Amino acid sequence: MSTPTTVLITGASTGIGATYAERFAQRGHDLVLVARDKRRLDALAARLSEKHSVAVEVLQADLTQDSDLATVETRLRDDARIGILVNNAGAAQSGSFIEQSSDSVARLVALNTTALVRLATAIAPRLAKAGDGAIINIGSVVGLAPEFGMTVYGATKAFVQFLSQGMSLELSPLGVYVQAVLPAATRTEIWERAGIDLNSIADIMEVGDLVDAALLGFDRREPVTIPPLQDAARWDALQAARQNLLSQIRQSEVAERYKIPA
Repeated sequence: MSTPTTVLITGASTGIGATYAERFAQRGHDLVLVARDKRRLDALAARLSEKHSVAVEVLQADLTQDSDLATVETRLRDDARIGILVNNAGAAQSGSFIEQSSDSVARLVALNTTALVRLATAIAPRLAKAGDGAIINIGSVVGLAPEFGMTVYGATKAFVQFLSQGMSLELSPLGVYVQAVLPAATRTEIWERAGIDLNSIADIMEVGDLVDAALLGFDRREPVTIPPLQDAARWDALQAARQNLLSQIRQSEVAERYKIPA
């Protein structure tokens, strides 16, 4: 049996990222853990390496900083041992659209979209050449509907979903599996950092339940995994409706309702 591939996980110091690290270590994978908080990363690395007898490397990085992001990109491009990328690092932001500063919006977009797509771009060509590997992008059900609020955050997560589905169309024929995971509210520190009181959220999923469900979808090779969606047929219906809408688009012909009466 071949040695399990190394997994690089961003946002790995706490929450979803740390739980992915635990679960992949249980499966015998060596790890590269990326986050800003080196103290927490070091503690997690020591615990996982001792408990599961795997090699765990810590890579301190702030993915909103170009130099740090470039360091992680280089590692993904050059280290042939890394066969799975978990693009988990992200941030949320409270407040209405007009209340958010341009700087805070820029940081949110940089982390949730720019860093994610750059890291995927760094590893994808190598995985495609090898004909093997996987990229897991953590999105959100908030990206499915502006009605959920959190307009900018939701828009970044809609980007993650679109990107993941497009990557899947391009890369799956080349042997590379791409999964979008869409959690709903999950018990992590992202809420506190965004200034949102966890106690104000009526229903919330435990992070272990979320990651275990996501990994079941990973093992099934689902392109999109939505652990909190109770009726999977609703997602299938949405995709079918989208395809039906596409069939009604005529590139060279304006729709009748937009034609000016003679």
